[in-house]
Amino acid sequence: MRLFVNARVVTPEDAFTGSVAVEDGLIAAVEPRPQPSRSAIDLDGDYLVPGVVELHTDVLERHAIPRPGVHWPEVPAVLAYDSQLVGAGITTVLDSLAIGYLVDTGQRPRDPRPLVEAIQAARRAGLLRADHYLHMRCEVSTELVVQDFAPFAGDPMVRLVSLMDHAPGQRQFVDVSKYREYNQGRYGLTDAQLDALVQRRLEEQARYAEDHRAAITALCRKHGLPVASHDDATVAHVDEAVQAGAAIAEFPTTLAAACAAHEYGLAVLAGAPNLVRGRSHSGNVTAAELAERGWLDVLSSDYVPASVLHGAFLLHLRHGMSLPRAIATVSATPARRVGLDDRGAIAPGKRADLVRVRVAGDVVAVRGVWCQGERVA
Repeated sequence: MRLFVNARVVTPEDAFTGSVAVEDGLIAAVEPRPQPSRSAIDLDGDYLVPGVVELHTDVLERHAIPRPGVHWPEVPAVLAYDSQLVGAGITTVLDSLAIGYLVDTGQRPRDPRPLVEAIQAARRAGLLRADHYLHMRCEVSTELVVQDFAPFAGDPMVRLVSLMDHAPGQRQFVDVSKYREYNQGRYGLTDAQLDALVQRRLEEQARYAEDHRAAITALCRKHGLPVASHDDATVAHVDEAVQAGAAIAEFPTTLAAACAAHEYGLAVLAGAPNLVRGRSHSGNVTAAELAERGWLDVLSSDYVPASVLHGAFLLHLRHGMSLPRAIATVSATPARRVGLDDRGAIAPGKRADLVRVRVAGDVVAVRGVWCQGERVA
């Protein structure tokens, strides 16, 4: 038995100073009063929150290819990434791997299988500290996406599939100038190269997007995989997502799309970096606006793992959300939406995935992480 005392415990319904007992990897008891014990872990008044359940982080690819043309060994890349996650309080992660390429520069592998095999190898060797699953991000307007996704459709590690279309003039990049700015800045393309890229991507979008979206949706239905829409910009996009059976609306780019997703009952997912910075890096709707209208259900670390708990506490400190509800955006709600009902809350019988957090002003510091009751960071 492990006992945490003198903690500001955040449960699904309340936040109070109390204690949490852990036994055999599960939460055994939660008490809203001190439990003195010489062998207890004294949290000295810090928060104790459930481990983060992260649905969308594409940081692994940056560990695997840290610079253009530089390929890091896959298993060491996975271990470095895993360490970054648990250090940010993430105890369950859906490793978000892109299928389909946008710019063929070698910065993003078209085929995610080597990284998936590395995750599996690290898991078999007992080297991972977080619990890893897969989120396959399917770029529907690319030629080989259905062929490359099909082998993963029946893989039990896959917990989420998102239907993406990052072509110019679509969704995140309705404003083509933003597409040009993003790709020129990221890939260092000349104006002539960018003109050719825009033309090619427009042609591919017209040729592939509709058929590939339908084919991937059919595979997800066949295998019972949760689906997420991505970067919905219009009510029509949300209607399309609902017809595809989507459970999650990732990063809606406008208030109209977010409102429609909320009204349909999709879980609206926003980026914690957007919330921490106060704006979208693509000039789209802010996470703060969604939170203040009651339309934000899930926060994702996206491209900054450390942002996720920071963002959750900002929902409470800056945007008036109750602390239990704010913490649920990074724990209970994402867990429930992908069928991981055994975790995501500090409650008896749940997995003892726990994070010790200290808040100093707007600074949110992770000071300890336990996965199934064992300390991992």
